[in-house]
Amino acid sequence: MTAPTPLRNVELRREETRLHGRRISYLTAGEGPVLVLVHGIASDSHAWRTALPLLARRARVIAPDLPGHGASAKAPGDYSLGSLASSLRDLLVKLGHERATLVGHSLGGGVAMQYAYMFPERTERLVLVSSGGLGRSLNPLLRAAALPGSELVIAATIAPLTALGRAGVAAVQRLGLRFTPDLGEFGRGFATLADREGRAAFLDTLRSVVNFSGQRVDATDRLYLAAGMPTLLVWGERDAIIPVGHGYRAQECMPGSRLETFANSGHFPQIDDPHRFAATVLEFLEETEPSCLTPESWSELLRDDPLSDQHPARRRREQAQR
Repeated sequence: MTAPTPLRNVELRREETRLHGRRISYLTAGEGPVLVLVHGIASDSHAWRTALPLLARRARVIAPDLPGHGASAKAPGDYSLGSLASSLRDLLVKLGHERATLVGHSLGGGVAMQYAYMFPERTERLVLVSSGGLGRSLNPLLRAAALPGSELVIAATIAPLTALGRAGVAAVQRLGLRFTPDLGEFGRGFATLADREGRAAFLDTLRSVVNFSGQRVDATDRLYLAAGMPTLLVWGERDAIIPVGHGYRAQECMPGSRLETFANSGHFPQIDDPHRFAATVLEFLEETEPSCLTPESWSELLRDDPLSDQHPARRRREQAQR
């Protein structure tokens, strides 16, 4: 890796480009190996605001606002994981980057995994932060938001709830107390749903991965493919949105992966403790070699599917159970 740049010399820039005629906004800073930060649902690149400059001391960091989020276009369209992953690929190609390490938070973790699944030859490493797509469990509020008719409830309640939230923040600050980063980020995300286009993009995105039972998308049966992909899992032990147990189970299924838990963090460890978060990610980059998956090696991994009826290990397990 490159020698660290003094923090005072890190220049954070907001830039934008157009993909397929639609605006994509992103933050970028630093020089070195390419690190793409992928935010979660009802969020944007601002979710990385404290960790990004620290990471940019030793990497070229790109933090896009995903389509339908932040300052990027919110036109009607496909907001599935596959579409979002393809948008990331197109953005990186347009910016001149063939390969990158992806750091995905919450929904962004699902997008990062989908990217690695669709474009393994373009993926150097994966960092999954409080990631979606690794189990069914999910906070009931997000499950309820996926219900039919929820757009009417959100539209009717957003103004009074946002006003109440601001009043609550002011009252707590007068008492010398503070909200947790989780509450602050959820409030900020909820406020972005005030306009019709933002609400529509949020609900399209949410319903592509969530229903009332929980998360609809679960990558567990494909995690064996991470055998050739250096992977770091980061989780807050107090995560009330996606339980840390998902991280423990994922580590067991991902050969060679690492799990780092933050004891005092909730769903946003990169905000709770940005210095430790950045140090953990940069250490991971320093200690691992980029993946060198090719179409041929990817094919070999698929043929060696441990869940296949023809896999020797599965046949041995089944014979032992008879």
